[in-house]
Amino acid sequence: MKKLLITLLFAAVCFSAGAQKFIGTKGKNIIGPDGKPFLIRGTNLGNWLVPEGYMFKFKKVNSQRLINEALTELVGPEEMKLFWKAFQDTYITEADIQFLKASGINSIRIPFNYKLFTYEDYMGQNNPNRGFELLDRVVGWCKKANLYVILDMHCAPGGQTGDNIDDGNGYPFLFTSPASRKLTADIWRKIANHYKNETTIMGYDLLNEPIAHYFDVAKINPHLEPTYKQITAAVRSVNKNHIVFIGGAQWDSNFKVFGRPFDSKSVYTFHKYWTDVKEEVIQEYIDYRDKYNVPIYVGETGENTDQWVHDFRLLCEKNNIGWHYWPYKKADNEKGFMSFKAPEGYDEIIEYTEKPRGSFEEIRKAAPADREKIRKVLWAFLESSKFTNCIPQKGYIQALGLKVPAK
Repeated sequence: MKKLLITLLFAAVCFSAGAQKFIGTKGKNIIGPDGKPFLIRGTNLGNWLVPEGYMFKFKKVNSQRLINEALTELVGPEEMKLFWKAFQDTYITEADIQFLKASGINSIRIPFNYKLFTYEDYMGQNNPNRGFELLDRVVGWCKKANLYVILDMHCAPGGQTGDNIDDGNGYPFLFTSPASRKLTADIWRKIANHYKNETTIMGYDLLNEPIAHYFDVAKINPHLEPTYKQITAAVRSVNKNHIVFIGGAQWDSNFKVFGRPFDSKSVYTFHKYWTDVKEEVIQEYIDYRDKYNVPIYVGETGENTDQWVHDFRLLCEKNNIGWHYWPYKKADNEKGFMSFKAPEGYDEIIEYTEKPRGSFEEIRKAAPADREKIRKVLWAFLESSKFTNCIPQKGYIQALGLKVPAK
């Protein structure tokens, strides 16, 4: 009997020690592996696995699908396959992760498109394992650097936002399609199972910025929480170790759509851009936290002046709200950690995307005469975006209470 008690005690200690390896939650706090409150401080790897038009300095061409369409018209499909493969392999590298760690952050959020886990064409490939190939690599770099990772489904089947953000078709069809919701849940189950023992993963941001305000939100909003429950059930069927992050309706801003938290390891997340720096701006989220004794955090904010970045950070930290500022890098940008210069001749590509291209005749009229020149400029853009050519934005980084590492 004594041996049995010792064995059970040893097993309990081992289980407890193992459980502590994962980031968790307790009341209003996210809890680190040391059992102490963990305040998220970091950035988003935007534009890497979800290219956005404004990150390429485009206006009308503002999602990956539209970017790919326009650039393919300029240089052809085979060239674009090569470009996107190189883009995925070089836009974010271990050097970027090491730089971020040296700045003093403790975590990153990685937006991704669900198509990386399907046979659907995306960024020049239709490989259902491509998502794991790319994420495993960066998770490995983060593990070495002791940085935690949140995986963010920025683009869900059918589209969860209804705007360029989800790279969809202009409406949040996810919420009217049982097949799309099932596919979303199935992909999250696959991801959660793949990473179930990975302590570097903090958790899963299930749906980025669902349900834009352009639509009949009174009709669509009631479908949001049930969709989260369906996805969470899929995650929990294989993985009880990681946090699920639940974002509000209308660009992750509206918590009124939520009832009592339905998962014991959940964090409710909001996004906030271009507002006054006043407590009333975040009061709705604080009230939800206090009412239900659940953690909250801001998954995206920033893209503002250094003063605003500084003041909003302090407002969040004063209220025990962690943050991931957006974005890490962008072309010709002072409002992020890193900037890089768009190459000479890039304006010609921008001009092409602004011209009418609704028919083949318009495409022919809009196309530049020297396609080889355009091809070289496109690859020069990628070369410029590499870490070695990026320029740290000192004011922005210091506004976040971080230091500017030497390159």
